[in-house]
Amino acid sequence: MPEWTILAVVAVAIIAVVLMIVKLHVNPVIALAIGAAAIGLMSGLGAVGTVETMATGFGDTMAEAGLLIAWGVLIGSLLNRMGAITRLVETLLKAFGPKGVPYAIGVSFATYLQTIFVDVMIVLAAPLARRIAPRLGKAGVGIMAATFAISLEVGIALMVPGIGAVMIAASLGIPIGQMLLWGVVVVVPTVIISILLMTIAFRAGFWKAETDELAMIDDGGDRPADGAGPEDAPRSVAGATRSIPVADADAQRSAVAVAEHDDEGLRRLPLLVLFAPLLLSLVLIASGALLDVAELEVPPMQFLGAPAIALLIGVIGTAIIARRVLGRTELERALVQGFKDAGQIFALTGVGGALAAVIAAGELGPLLTQYLGASAFAPILLVWVFAAVLHIAVGSVTLSAMTAAGILAPVAASLGLNPVLVGLAAGAGALFCIHVTSNTFWLLQSFLGQSVRGALKSVTVGVSVASLVALGMVLLLSLVL
Repeated sequence: MPEWTILAVVAVAIIAVVLMIVKLHVNPVIALAIGAAAIGLMSGLGAVGTVETMATGFGDTMAEAGLLIAWGVLIGSLLNRMGAITRLVETLLKAFGPKGVPYAIGVSFATYLQTIFVDVMIVLAAPLARRIAPRLGKAGVGIMAATFAISLEVGIALMVPGIGAVMIAASLGIPIGQMLLWGVVVVVPTVIISILLMTIAFRAGFWKAETDELAMIDDGGDRPADGAGPEDAPRSVAGATRSIPVADADAQRSAVAVAEHDDEGLRRLPLLVLFAPLLLSLVLIASGALLDVAELEVPPMQFLGAPAIALLIGVIGTAIIARRVLGRTELERALVQGFKDAGQIFALTGVGGALAAVIAAGELGPLLTQYLGASAFAPILLVWVFAAVLHIAVGSVTLSAMTAAGILAPVAASLGLNPVLVGLAAGAGALFCIHVTSNTFWLLQSFLGQSVRGALKSVTVGVSVASLVALGMVLLLSLVL
């Protein structure tokens, strides 16, 4: 097949997927499946080959990520139902003080709290953020909004067990433990530097309270003045920045109610106990990854450090705690809600793997390798640009990151580039220019009392700064890996 034909097939298919999602409001799962089938048929795989390749890609991806997604979502659902986030933010405020709390919250949200859905996290933590903001000065609202936006979105795209990071790792065949370890190396400095830069800019005059903030009525700290809730905010046609549905209004109201409930069992348990199973899971995964890097064989730790086993331990431990805090009935409801929320994530993850498999089976990889040469920097920059452009068009962090990573994965393999770098670059690019197609944008605008102009500064500019900082971190990491 001529070179221009190969490029045209993939380009037309990707553009068609974007148009289906943005203009025709086609569900991202269906649009991706159509795109994968079209690329397979037009690139010469044939009808049988296309179906087999899509099925193989779907199965391989789900084998890698399916259990991880299920366990992560269940842990998040249980922690959410127990109201652990409210207590955590209150504790961080007491421990770090007003000036240090944005960084403490940012690192927490971006790392070990990535099992919690973004929309639910905002609903639960926004009231506390509004109380902290006045203690940060005139730009306090902007600083807290940028902290939330940067940390939540960076965590989704780059940090295991964030949904985006898990899906990217599965798409590229990256060991979850390595994605976790190198994700921490990129995520922590990215969050801290980005929050610092936005804080400096806001305090220098970039944030103007008179035009960037809206008056809020304190009605208990859970709803904006106009009464709009998450169910009233505009929704991304791609299904939000995570490419999954917003938690339904009943689930969010239940989460807020439980968070506010004066549960004596919850108050008796130290905060560390509530998060201990999740933290143990992450430590086990990291330990297993370190053993792999050191090429050491310790069978018991290799078993416990396997991500599926480690997160299962986290689910069991969190469920035991939730049983005491919530009772059996609420525990069952939290588990049911978790499985419900995981459904479309499974479908999107598998279909994303099918698309990547079809692209990898064609001749696009060798063709791009020929033009890009042997430089490790060119593929990293190209992955970032692809993901950034796709995100601007589609409004989905995970969808754009997975698609860009899938297209460039064959190039990385041919050049000997570590797939972790490709995955992190894709995640970084997918953060660029989060705007009005994002649920995060509208939730932060409503729940933190920002005008649209203010949200454009704190969310769009803030997360774009984080995208560029993360790119710089990945480029530095490429000098080591």
